[in-house]
Order: sequence, then structure tokens, then C-alpha cells
Amino acid sequence: MSKDTLQANSRSALKWAGGKKRVIGDILKVLPVKGKKRLVEPFVGGGSVFLNTNFDDYLLIDMNKDLISLFNIIKNQSAEFINDSQQYFKGDYNDPEKYYELRKQFNATQDPYLRALLFLYLNRHGYNGLCRYNKSGGYNVPFGRYKHPYFPKLELEFFSKKAQKATFLQGDFETAFAQLKTDDVVYCDPPYSPINRTANFTAYAGNSFTDDDQRRLVACAEKAKLQKIPTVISNHYVDFTRELYKNATKRELFQVQRSISQKGKGRVKVKEVLALYK
Repeated sequence: MSKDTLQANSRSALKWAGGKKRVIGDILKVLPVKGKKRLVEPFVGGGSVFLNTNFDDYLLIDMNKDLISLFNIIKNQSAEFINDSQQYFKGDYNDPEKYYELRKQFNATQDPYLRALLFLYLNRHGYNGLCRYNKSGGYNVPFGRYKHPYFPKLELEFFSKKAQKATFLQGDFETAFAQLKTDDVVYCDPPYSPINRTANFTAYAGNSFTDDDQRRLVACAEKAKLQKIPTVISNHYVDFTRELYKNATKRELFQVQRSISQKGKGRVKVKEVLALYK
């Protein structure tokens, strides 16, 4: 990786709950980059780590088909996509009735390009950067009630330029680990283990990310370690993860400001862990 590790504090074009832009510095303190040419992210999410690092190549994977389809369209059809998506940020589109009409249209269509346009619209106009689907696969995030939803033109342009170095694939995280090479480094940002075990909500792209999935991820990291390919995993630091990562090479703890309720007073400091397998 080049010495110019950080880009100009680059933001994702998407609002993304749990996005890593504010903790890039903490991640890079732990992520082994020396001699590594490719960053592999099995849970790319909004893409903040990808956007704020400077590797030669990237392998970026996520379970969310809409997310990966959007990223590939931005990569390959950026000018057309930016031009077409601007219309959804003008006129009467910032209206709950219009939002629910377009959400219904999104759930009804299988056209990849139209779904990408509507996915960006729903993401920027929906509630709190959530990306959530019901059991039938229908997008069900409510209207966000923002005064002036931001159209991320500059972010889309930067993403498209940066994406020329990246391969985006939809699939389970094991898809990423199956394609590792010796000069790779892996950063994993899985759906977090819940702070409150009685309120376990780990819905992710219409699926559920279980404790067994968390264990399966650690098994992949241990296997990569045997291949001398380092892996860093982010998570809440709770009893479950304290035990889960007990054999990690290193565990770095830090505090993150997190909103855990709809009320303003619900913002608290939450302890997180970066577990390194190297």
C-alpha cells in the first residue's frame, strides 16, 4: 500500500448505519498493510474503508444484491447514473407519499438499473441510514423526514474513479476467503453481536447473522492466518465476543459514539473491539 494511506477524508455516497468513516484511523492502526497489495472486504457495506485506503486492488463482497449491483453500475456507468439519479433529489420527491410509492416500485421491479436508482433514493431519503428488508425480501425502511436530502454527486464521482481498482461480488463472506492470495489483507465488518442479548436484532440484507456465523467467520480468519494472510474483525466488545476472539493475535479496544435509540439522549459511548489474526 502506498504511503498516502488516507484519501481526502472520503465519504460514502450512501448513508450507512455502522459505517466506519469515523474510525478509519483506529482500523488502520491495527490493519497490517506492509507488503500488501489488495484489501479484501467480505462485508463492504457503505464502503468507507475501501474509499479511505489506497491499495493496488480491492475485492469487495457483500450479501446485499442491491448494494453490489449499485456499486457495479456506479463503477461502469457513472456519468449516466449520476445524471439519471439527480431527478430523485428535486421537486416533490422528498415527500412521504412519494417515498412509499417509489419504495413499492423498487420492490416490484427486477430491472437492475432502475433498482440502483431507487436504492440510492431510498437510502438518502429513508430513516437513519438503515438498509432493511422483510422476510419476503421487500425493502421496508420508513421515510426519513429530512429537510433537504443530500445528493452525493461528488461522492459518486469519486467512488466511480476509485472503483476501477475494485471487484464487487455478491455473496457470503466465505466467497471472499475462498479467493485469498498471499499479498492480501482482510478487513471484516460483520453485523455486530448485540449489546443486549434479549433484543437481538441482526437482520442483514434480509437474512440473520447468527452466533454460529460469527464463529464461522473466526474459523475463516484462523485458516487465513495459517496461510499467512492477516485478518482484522470489528465487533462490539461484549461477553460473547470476548470469548469468541480469545485466541486472536491482538485485540484492540476503543470507544465509539453510537445512537442506540430514537431519542437524542440515546447516544452513548459503546466499546468496540478490533481482533487481529496474523
